[in-house]
Amino acid sequence: MKKLKWRELLEELRTVSAGRNSFLDAILPPILFLLINRLVGFQAAMWSALSLSIIIAAVRIVRKQSLIYALAGVGSVAVAIGIAWFLGKSEGFFLPGLVSGSMTFLLIIVSLVIRRPMVAWISYIARRWPLDWYWHPQVRPAYSEVTFAWAIFFTARLFLQFSLFENQDVNSLAVTNFVTGWLATILLLVFSYLYGTWRLAQLRGPSVEEFRNATPAPWQGQRRGF
Repeated sequence: MKKLKWRELLEELRTVSAGRNSFLDAILPPILFLLINRLVGFQAAMWSALSLSIIIAAVRIVRKQSLIYALAGVGSVAVAIGIAWFLGKSEGFFLPGLVSGSMTFLLIIVSLVIRRPMVAWISYIARRWPLDWYWHPQVRPAYSEVTFAWAIFFTARLFLQFSLFENQDVNSLAVTNFVTGWLATILLLVFSYLYGTWRLAQLRGPSVEEFRNATPAPWQGQRRGF
């Protein structure tokens, strides 16, 4: 049973990370910035990161691959460089990430307050299940609890990032952004799926198909997907 669950989890992660090489488009420029800034200096680091993001976008165009993450990389690096240049401080490179992280945290809190948890919206966008299903009283608690876990994660990450930003610790800030970025996000997604599917089973609410078909209780419940 456990093997089947882990196999299911891996298949779900493959679906989420389809085109996973594209994720590198957004994280390689900041890593290069960290290395060049430490070895050569701020100016060289800025232009190296921007050049790399442009090269990656060009490669995606030549290979006719998705440009979503490549363009996101170019845009985010360009904005970060502009802010860092304006402030005259290398830590300014990471300010856009802090702002976007803060906005995400606020959206999570608002979604919990209005009882429309963000994780449910993310699932809806990805899976296009009936939106009303997520708000069912025997379904919504699972998404609310996972969203609350996300709020804890973002609180801890923002506190650490802002502390390093105020101390102007560029190297530690870059490493922290990397570790708490995609690496931590993967772990968070694993937790969300495992806990979410378990909690849906405990709540004994209708599955998506049962909800669509207006099947009366008792329900078999959602067996796969979150």
